[in-house]
Amino acid sequence: MNHPTPAQATEGRTVLLRGGEVHSPADPFATAMVIERGTIAWVGSEGAADGFADGVDEVIQLDGALVTPAFTDAHVHTTATGLALTGLDLTGARTLADALERVRAHTAAHPADRVLLGHGWDAARWPEGRPPSRAELDQATGGRPLYLTRIDVHSAVVTTALLDLVPGVSDLAGYHHDTPLTGAAHHAVRAAAHAVITERQRTDAQRAALARAAALGIGTVHECAGPDISSEDDLTGLLKLAAGESGPRVYGYWAEAASGASDLDKVRELGAIGAAGDLFVDGALGSHTACLHQPYADTPHTGTAYLDAAAVAAHVTACTEAGIQAGFHAIGDAAVTAVVEGVRAAADTVGLARVRAARHRVEHAEMFTPETVAAFADLGLTASVQPAFDALWGGEDGMYAQRLGPERARTLNPYAALLRAGVPLALGSDSPVTPLDPWGTVRAAAFHRTPEHRISVRAAFTAHTRGGWRAIGRDDAGVLAPGAPADYAIWRAGELVVQVPDTRVAGWSTDPRSGTPGLPDLTPGGQLPVCVRTVVGGRTVHHRPDE
Repeated sequence: MNHPTPAQATEGRTVLLRGGEVHSPADPFATAMVIERGTIAWVGSEGAADGFADGVDEVIQLDGALVTPAFTDAHVHTTATGLALTGLDLTGARTLADALERVRAHTAAHPADRVLLGHGWDAARWPEGRPPSRAELDQATGGRPLYLTRIDVHSAVVTTALLDLVPGVSDLAGYHHDTPLTGAAHHAVRAAAHAVITERQRTDAQRAALARAAALGIGTVHECAGPDISSEDDLTGLLKLAAGESGPRVYGYWAEAASGASDLDKVRELGAIGAAGDLFVDGALGSHTACLHQPYADTPHTGTAYLDAAAVAAHVTACTEAGIQAGFHAIGDAAVTAVVEGVRAAADTVGLARVRAARHRVEHAEMFTPETVAAFADLGLTASVQPAFDALWGGEDGMYAQRLGPERARTLNPYAALLRAGVPLALGSDSPVTPLDPWGTVRAAAFHRTPEHRISVRAAFTAHTRGGWRAIGRDDAGVLAPGAPADYAIWRAGELVVQVPDTRVAGWSTDPRSGTPGLPDLTPGGQLPVCVRTVVGGRTVHHRPDE
């Protein structure tokens, strides 16, 4: 394949791509595309491409490669993702003993770190069935400060030395002597741990995360920042880095509740596009902090409620009146109900049409009832969802079933019902909770562990490309069509098909005569497409070196 260098592939050049498979609704049989000044100028057939060949700055011979819109990951924690990529990552630990050995090795390899940072333990998958104790971590680190988040990032285990850096932590909600910290106690130790990260460490982590995203064909990420998750400096530093260097686009959200217009000044000052993202209405199922209507199957309580319907209503009202997108983190059915009731109350105050036009969004939104599905559609709420959660924790023996029992677990992440009701979907990873992996995310939605929740590959792909743009209010992007931004990826892929993995999924578009453009076969066990090149705004941000 003939590639220009990144320096050559600038926004001002005119480029013709030809001899491939261009995934475009403008022409389902397209094999060529012209990029001009960072915008898609034309999509069409190989024969018509001859007319452009002499008038462009560069011709790229695709050699049969697939060209698609670049993916948008609608929920990312960029710095935490980079720290996991470059630091202590326990997502691959198979046992408690394995995790402790990895902690010991990381400690020995980083003698100068003031605080050791790690992520990804999941005791639900370990034969021991429990997280490491404080005494075990104290021994493994030689008494050094350590902050180690559970895979869902809603609880953490820490060493005594880190607790000593947080006066009064034992008086905070969520403090437990020898079980994972949650709630306010967790937020306090996280702030103390992150406070010692240097600007250089943070920038290096952000670059590593954005480079990984670009290498996977991701052209845009939605950074979900907030005072309980990261910091103002973290968000502004990331936005400055993304604006000044070649890489994926970054749109930031700031998750701080507002009760009036003045509370939203910070959102604008930070350069965020909305007061949304991980504005916590509840926690997470794995940490027993998602808020439920009925108690957990394995713990005699209903989780944790951080915001009630009145607080949701106040936030949505303030945001809608200010012309700012609002959004929340809600996982449990009681939390999703609180969001629906709050947004409905806001609509009663400011008008349903204004609420719908604002495209407020809800992150995760895992536990629905038929009533809340219908309410999402009526209120124009976008469901920003992570199909890899189901791939990791779904199934009859998965963490969801442990926490909720099999019957309730089977109701989780009902993507088909949401699409049937007209609820917009935007797909993401919540990285580092689950990895950046766009084709794997599409596969997880199409081959949901609960068959009735499966959606077509085409629908999942659209939700992971165009859906992410629509979630920020842009209907003209995330698609290869004239006038759209030239954000695309080139892939080495196998045979293209129109794939509906379950007979219950609507299959009207599977007939080749419908002119539906094909996508790679994502049947589990098969190889996923390999990204050869990623382009954002006409500028190459990733180029596979061996192509």
